[in-house]
Amino acid sequence: MGSGVRLIRSGSLSDVVEYAYAATAPAGARLIFLAGACPLDEDGVTVAVGDYVGQTAKAIENLQVALKDAGASLRDVISTRVLVASTRQADLGATWQVVRDAFGEHDVPSTLLGVTVLGYEDQLVEIEAVAAVTDPS
Repeated sequence: MGSGVRLIRSGSLSDVVEYAYAATAPAGARLIFLAGACPLDEDGVTVAVGDYVGQTAKAIENLQVALKDAGASLRDVISTRVLVASTRQADLGATWQVVRDAFGEHDVPSTLLGVTVLGYEDQLVEIEAVAAVTDPS
């Protein structure tokens, strides 16, 4: 499987953002819609309680496992939505830095949201993603 994701950076919009403004997948790509990756261990227990950075790292780790199981990797991700249970921009910023570092140069279009609560006990972070892969010809 290969990534057909093409990231689009706009010369008409600010270059201050740390992500591409849009992305496309080639015709015939297989889209993978991932459930929100949560900071849960193998037993379903929330890890790194109270720690935005630690929970984000675990959510990224779990996202990578789900991608691998679907035949993809972070390089195949076409967009993300990062949910952070906080009203503080500093918490969102700390979370975003972990996500940004994990994706490196593959700076996919992303939305970072502060929310009131997430689904699991003590959960602070959840990462949704869509990936696109092409079958080798």
